[in-house]
Amino acid sequence: MENLTIEILGWLFLAGLAGGFVDSIAGGGGLITVPALLMAGLNPVAALATNKASSMFGSFTATLTYARKGHVNLRDMKWAIAFTFTGSAIGTLAVQILASDIMTQVIPFLLIAAAMYFLFGPKIGEVDRHHYLEQKPFYFIFGLSLGFYDGFFGPGTGSLWALAFVAVLGFNMLKATAHTKVVNFTSNFSSFLFFAFAGHVVWVPTAVMAVGQLLGARLGANTAMKHGTRVIKPLLVTVSLVITTKLVYDDPDNFIHKLVVDLLA
Repeated sequence: MENLTIEILGWLFLAGLAGGFVDSIAGGGGLITVPALLMAGLNPVAALATNKASSMFGSFTATLTYARKGHVNLRDMKWAIAFTFTGSAIGTLAVQILASDIMTQVIPFLLIAAAMYFLFGPKIGEVDRHHYLEQKPFYFIFGLSLGFYDGFFGPGTGSLWALAFVAVLGFNMLKATAHTKVVNFTSNFSSFLFFAFAGHVVWVPTAVMAVGQLLGARLGANTAMKHGTRVIKPLLVTVSLVITTKLVYDDPDNFIHKLVVDLLA
């Protein structure tokens, strides 16, 4: 793209750095990187595809960082990877033929629930607790559903995965974050393959933002491991609420949007 000047590429690098940092801790890095790509002049589909391509490097780096410190065993994640990859592939194909209206209506409520769960449960996520599902059925249900959601729509996937790991499998917050990065990388990679095959990925900004993602993700993962729940929980709540606010603000037909407008009228 001829409009991608050195200055614009520099801003994209910084966006990738910030997005990778936030995403490696609480998810939601796309709130930074997708708008940056749109402002750089990419059309919405190309921005989403390019974001998937560059975010893949950040989530991969975070995954390796957490795995090397023993917070996630990649061999135990085979079912998570298989089901999430499948769900994301189906979602990426479906988004090309189906409207995402239902997602914009439902997801804000789920993200608000996630934020409230972490905000008002002071001991939640500090230590491992009793699990309500074995891992294989858990990954079958959530791998397919959240993988589909990430391929089809995407915002808040990391928050929803963290909620599922903590609430259903009983993981502590750091362990949940580490496992979330594995499935995030899986769904990013799956979506990337289909977007790339269709020719939607723009490679120059992908390369620039990938470098930023690599550095940001490593810094973010190390920060999460150093400070644990103290930094993960507040950032997770904040990201969930920010994503909810953006989704509601951008969709005038959303129930919450209409309710707020009516109250302010």
